[in-house]
Amino acid sequence: MKNKFSEYKIEVALDEVGRGCLAGPVVAAAVVFPESYFHDEITDSKKLSASKRKELEVQIKENAVDFAIAEVSPQKIDEINILNASFLAMHKAINALTVLPEFLLVDGNRFNPYKNIPHYCAVKGDSLYLNIAAASILAKNYRDHLMEKLAQEFPQYQWAKNKGYPTIAHREAISRCGITVHHRKSFRLLSTQLTLDF
Repeated sequence: MKNKFSEYKIEVALDEVGRGCLAGPVVAAAVVFPESYFHDEITDSKKLSASKRKELEVQIKENAVDFAIAEVSPQKIDEINILNASFLAMHKAINALTVLPEFLLVDGNRFNPYKNIPHYCAVKGDSLYLNIAAASILAKNYRDHLMEKLAQEFPQYQWAKNKGYPTIAHREAISRCGITVHHRKSFRLLSTQLTLDF
């Protein structure tokens, strides 16, 4: 795994989590590492246990030149669609940085340009670049913690386990109990639904 992509000193790595969920926000993180920084345990957040992600989060925050995390609400997702909401979350994370980005390294294959800053989209970038992997860890930890807190208020949906993703148990709870303000009305919330009529 490479620590970064470009030759720019201030390369901002971006990743998002929660795009495929039925409930909760989409969350993006931005990370800037020192040019020479490396950590051999940082990798794609999906390959790590929850305890290892929390351990690595401390290392990331202690060693990053800068980092930021941002979210976009289910209501905004319904308004502008999930792809644009993912881009918006990334833009909000960039806005929250204290450093001035020189280059943006984005996980995935699409991105809405941010101002006049050059960018590169890296498919499966969280498995290729250390800084994107770090962003994926921060975003996932933040969103998982948020969904676990919401699960205390809405235990029937089992968000502490499924984090808002479309599991059978989650969809059964929607069928049985209806939806909450945290659900994305523009998504196919029930596997059998033909139209959204909530």
